[in-house]
Amino acid sequence: MFVFNLSSAFIAFFAVVGPPKVLLSFARLAATRSTRELRRLAAWSTVISAVIGAALAFSADFVTTLFHISDQSLQLAGGLIFFVYAVALVFGFHLGAGADEADEHLANPMVDGIRELLLPYLASPLAVTAVLVGALSKDDWGWRATVAGAYVGVVVINYLCVAALAPLLRRTHRTSLEVVARLLGLLLAAVGVELILTGLAGLGVPLPDAH
Repeated sequence: MFVFNLSSAFIAFFAVVGPPKVLLSFARLAATRSTRELRRLAAWSTVISAVIGAALAFSADFVTTLFHISDQSLQLAGGLIFFVYAVALVFGFHLGAGADEADEHLANPMVDGIRELLLPYLASPLAVTAVLVGALSKDDWGWRATVAGAYVGVVVINYLCVAALAPLLRRTHRTSLEVVARLLGLLLAAVGVELILTGLAGLGVPLPDAH
């Protein structure tokens, strides 16, 4: 997951927190909500997610210094998170998918939806890791602004996709979603391995050149 410019940062975020992943989360919520409610939920959650992502991009140095985390440690831990999440997707498990159907739902459907989207979208471990790793790949404020802009761009596309596909999401068969989830798992597993290799290379572990 190498990010050196705006386009590569955008592609990296699109791969790990873009529409293919986000639509899965919203499709589960669509079964119990109207199209209008789903679009409102998408708008609010997108704003919150964008604020969190931008704040992390600008505070990446502070966060890692506060917790005494090296760039290599973050890359290794992030790669492991990506890989575990991806393997779970491939085998049909949705980690952090939100509240279980048996859980008590909140009276306010908007607040209840935001609660269910907390881990899969608002404060996703994948998103947090991607933003921190991307922001730390260069040590200047201009680059952090680029990372924040790329992340916000991706979450805006997420909202547009959810808003446009909301009626379809309410009718999407669960089997179709599972197929998409498994394909996404393969992609995320590769990203996780790439992060782990980057972290190992940063620690001085000799690695053969890729062909």
